[in-house]
Amino acid sequence: MTVLNENNGTNGHATNLELEHYDDNEDYREKFPDIKSIIRRKTSRLCSIEGLFRRIPVLRWLPKYRSSYIVPDFVAGLTVALTVIPQGIADAALAGLDPQYGLYAGFMGCFVYFFLGSTKALTIGPTAILSIMTFTVVGKLNADLAVFSTFVSGCVITLLGVFNLGFLMQFLSMPTVCAFMNAATVIIASGQLRRLFGIRSGKTNEFIDSWVNLVKYIDETRLNDTLLGVISLILLVVVKQWSMKNKKSMFVRYLSISRNAIAVFGGILIAYLLTINDIDSFEITGKIASGFPSLSLPPFSTSHNGTDYSFTDMVSTLGLQTITIPLISVIEAIAIAKSFQRGKTLDVTQEMIALGLCNLTSAFVRSIPITGSFTRSAVNNASGVKTPMGGIYTGAVVLLSLGLLTRTFEFIPKASLAAVIIAAMFTMMNFGEVLVIWRTKKIDLIPFMGTFIMSLLFGLDIGILVGAAIDMIMTVYRASRPRLQYEIIDEKILLVKPLQNVIYSSAEFVKEKVIKKTSENPSIRNVVIDGSSMSGVDLTSVKIIVSLIEDCKVIDVKVELWNWSNETRNGILRFDRKYKSVFRTESSIKEVIENLRNNFEKISIRL
Repeated sequence: MTVLNENNGTNGHATNLELEHYDDNEDYREKFPDIKSIIRRKTSRLCSIEGLFRRIPVLRWLPKYRSSYIVPDFVAGLTVALTVIPQGIADAALAGLDPQYGLYAGFMGCFVYFFLGSTKALTIGPTAILSIMTFTVVGKLNADLAVFSTFVSGCVITLLGVFNLGFLMQFLSMPTVCAFMNAATVIIASGQLRRLFGIRSGKTNEFIDSWVNLVKYIDETRLNDTLLGVISLILLVVVKQWSMKNKKSMFVRYLSISRNAIAVFGGILIAYLLTINDIDSFEITGKIASGFPSLSLPPFSTSHNGTDYSFTDMVSTLGLQTITIPLISVIEAIAIAKSFQRGKTLDVTQEMIALGLCNLTSAFVRSIPITGSFTRSAVNNASGVKTPMGGIYTGAVVLLSLGLLTRTFEFIPKASLAAVIIAAMFTMMNFGEVLVIWRTKKIDLIPFMGTFIMSLLFGLDIGILVGAAIDMIMTVYRASRPRLQYEIIDEKILLVKPLQNVIYSSAEFVKEKVIKKTSENPSIRNVVIDGSSMSGVDLTSVKIIVSLIEDCKVIDVKVELWNWSNETRNGILRFDRKYKSVFRTESSIKEVIENLRNNFEKISIRL
């Protein structure tokens, strides 16, 4: 109603409008601060006690830690470690690297997240999706580039968090993310078929090449590896399904949680017994670097095949992975963290900063890129973890395994690791979402299919970028084609209501639709535009609205603007105050229609 009172006002109100305009100019620096002001403000917030507690959450919850939390956190940490160790080794193999890279990533992510993480269930470490993307990086150069990509990812993610740019992730739609995840599971599972059957030739993790090589080298299938891999895969799937049907049984529950460790250590035992008895066993992992990781600077330069690569050369070699690896890291971690919040709010900025620093610090122990793991987070949550302290126990167990069990890990059959990875992919597949998209809004199948197909054909990095591009195009298209409600009253009044804000990209569309309606109905004399959905206007939209008013005058049609907010009305008045008369002051649309009818009657009486 403020709009109506001001529109009915005197010149004094006009002066107030002008003063408001000048006040906006005086507040310009406050509304649009420069980069120095932003940095100064963020630094002052961080240096405050409140900012310190917010950015280092361990300071907030550790003083309140109870002795009753020790046992649940230790059990959860130990249980997660039994999952981290086999998965870390498998993920390193998936990345085309030695097993210690996955274990380094596992323990470092746990330790750093203990200090900076704001959720108790989330565990940070290597994942199959990031490992398959890292495999591409390793193929371009060597292991140094994989570690370098961890450092670069950490820098990018940290900067995104510091400058509160997490909202950019919202431009990736659910169908795009779902398609990416499904494509990743298909690619990863396909790449493990060769190892599952003990085939040595045709090393690749690409979707099409994996199936081509499987057919091409099928005669190299090893019976021992195939039996071990297939039996392990069946047992892993059966135990998982069994646990879902017997959720109340503690034995079944913990059997399911430790099933990966049982499969891997069972394979180790069989391989060891066969080896010491001089019996041909399986394709095994082989020698693993023993001892704890040493701290060193990430490789900012490297050599490969006699060629030296500088820092800029390595960034150039990374190419799209400079963007896609951090992007996928954030998507995975934030999605998993939100799924375990259960009604609590999530500080996305803090989670991004924590994830970024986890990657940054991991690069100093030669780790592959890391992010949140849904499987291990689910295990952590199901084990009854109380605080992020569980991550300390997990990291400690992984660290001890590096010092004590590396000789044991040498006997891990590759078929067992392949079974662990493929079984994990089964739980991640979610093709049922296609039916949900079909029932809800069929047009959303476009980004889903585009992302899925491009990921399979050209790789995950290309797929996610194509999906993001499709999402952006569809968003821009929808913004430029707002939905409009029309109603013709008494054959003389056209009531138009935009159902969303009209900005520069959509104003011309609205004008075209209004002109078209008036040309189709020559008896129309007034066009009333309901601005209740209008939240603001820009210069382009103001000019187009003004041109609509003037163009309608030519065909003897008067445009009336009703129920427009202060901001939208003032934008037009600042452009030209002569358009003050087009704004209607009635309190309801019924009054507007009634007054227009009275005007028609007066005109007809005069005639």
